[in-house]
Amino acid sequence: MTESAGIPGGAKAAGGSSKPPRRRRRLLRWIGLGLALLVLAGAATGWWLYRKLDANITEDTSAAAELRRYERERPTHLVSGSQNILLIGSDSRSGKENARYGHDQGTQRSDTAILLHLPADRRSVTAVSIPRDLMTGIPSCLSADGSRTAERLAQFNWAFQWGGAACTIRTVEKFTGIRIDHHMVVDFGGFKKMVDVIGGVEVCLKQPMNDAEAKLKLPAGRQTLRGEQALGFVRARYSLGNGSDTERMERQQQFLGSLVKKVQSTGVLLNPGRLYPLLDAATSSVTTDPGLASLRDLYELVRGIRDIPTDQVKFLTVPRRPYSADPNRDELVQPAADQLFARLRADAPLTVTPPKAETEQPAATARAADGGTPSPSRGTDSSPSPVPTFTGTTAGMTDCR
Repeated sequence: MTESAGIPGGAKAAGGSSKPPRRRRRLLRWIGLGLALLVLAGAATGWWLYRKLDANITEDTSAAAELRRYERERPTHLVSGSQNILLIGSDSRSGKENARYGHDQGTQRSDTAILLHLPADRRSVTAVSIPRDLMTGIPSCLSADGSRTAERLAQFNWAFQWGGAACTIRTVEKFTGIRIDHHMVVDFGGFKKMVDVIGGVEVCLKQPMNDAEAKLKLPAGRQTLRGEQALGFVRARYSLGNGSDTERMERQQQFLGSLVKKVQSTGVLLNPGRLYPLLDAATSSVTTDPGLASLRDLYELVRGIRDIPTDQVKFLTVPRRPYSADPNRDELVQPAADQLFARLRADAPLTVTPPKAETEQPAATARAADGGTPSPSRGTDSSPSPVPTFTGTTAGMTDCR
C-alpha cells in the first residue's frame, strides 16, 4: 500500500501531469499570436481606408496661391472660432460623370453658391444662397491660360468661369466684407453620388414637374429623389413657378434641409458602416482649399456641426430684387443685404421666418425682403430685441405633411 502510494508512483504521476500545462501554454501563445495578427490586420485595414479617403480629396493649391497674392485687400476675420465656408456647385461638363449634361467647352460656371457660416459656439448654422445672376463687381482675376481679366461689373457666376474658386471668393468678399476661410467645389457627378449613398432625399411637390432641360419629370406629392432625379430637382429653373433663379434657390434650400434631416435621423454620421460610403463619395467628389484637404480636417468640420438641432440649421437668400437695368438679372437690396452681412461678420445671431402670402406678410418682414430694415424678433412682452429676422427656412421646416 505504501509502495503503490509512494514517491516513485507519485513522481511518475507528477511527471505525467506536466504535459497538459505545456499544451495549454502553447495554445495560449497561438491564441495571443492570432489576436495580435487580427489587431494588426484591423489597424492596417483602417490605415489603408484612411489613406484611401484622404487621397480622394483634390487640393486646390492654385486658388490658395492666388488668394495669398491679394491677402492685403482681403477682409479681416473678426471673431475667433467662427468659420465661413463657400460651397460652390460647378456646372462643368468635363469628365465621364458630367459629359451627359452637355458639351465640354473647357469652361465652367458656379451653378450654385452658398455661403455657410458656422458660429464659434457651433449651436447653429446659417446657409446663405447667392444668386448666380446677381450683378456685382468682379475683380481682376487670373485665368486658366495665365492671363488676367479686367475688373468689371458682371453677373456673379462669371467669376468662377473667369478665375475659378479664387476669383469667386474674392468677389464674395468684395460685396459682403466677410472673410472666406475655406471653400469646397462639388460637380454634378459628386452631388449624385452623395445623394445615392444615403438612400435618396424626400421632397414634396405641390404640382407636377416636367423639365426637359433638367431631364426631370415628377408627379405632385411626397417622393424620394435619388441621384439623377435629385440633380434635376435642384437644377430645374423653367418648369416651376415663374422660372426665376430665386425659386430654384428656394428648392435647393428645401432639398438641403431634407438632406440634413435624413442624415441626422438615420444616424449616418455615428455609424461607421454607413459613414464610410458617404465619406468615400464625398471625398472623391470635392475640391477644396489646403486647410480642408484632409480627412481629419473634414471630420473635425462635420463633428462640430453634426449635433446641431434642425431648427437651428437656417437657410436664406441674400436680399435681392430684379436689376434695374435688366429684369432678368438681380441686384442686392439695401440696407437689408448689408445688415445681413454685418450679422455674419460679427458672428451675431439672426432668425428666419418662411415667406407668407402677400396679404398675410407682416409689414416689417416685407420691407426686409424688398430692401428695408429687417424686422426685429419680439419676445412675449412685444418689446423689440436686437435679433433681426430675415425671410428663410430651417431644416426643421418641411412641406411634407
